[in-house]
Amino acid sequence: MQQLKDLMSRDVQVISPDATIREAAEHMREGDFGMMPVGEDDRMIGTISDRDIAIRAVAEGKDAGTKVRDVMSEGIAWAYEDDSVEQAAMIMSERQVRRLPVVDRDKRLVGIVALGDFAVESSEIRPAAQALSEISRPS
Repeated sequence: MQQLKDLMSRDVQVISPDATIREAAEHMREGDFGMMPVGEDDRMIGTISDRDIAIRAVAEGKDAGTKVRDVMSEGIAWAYEDDSVEQAAMIMSERQVRRLPVVDRDKRLVGIVALGDFAVESSEIRPAAQALSEISRPS
């Protein structure tokens, strides 16, 4: 059974809730990723995605100086680093997310896994196909 720690990216950047959405977008562009965990006082309090910026900021006419905390998604979904690919795919499917922060047993952020990682890295792609079909279904 393949565990998330075997295929997650350990290069995960965390952004402050007091950063601006312009800063978040710049980090996403430079790192070529679409979601960042939002951290405050050494804990995750949410996530911000390119979609959050587009839907909750740009579409509502907010400016680039808007704080991350004003458009981030709360109620963060995550998985443990020793969880299986299947467990993570189930969480992603249930929560309708394509990227998932990964924590150790002390709940410290240690990485991030994207849906595409399952298909690329895992010899067992059925969980990714299932999760993708569930995530892609309109809610």
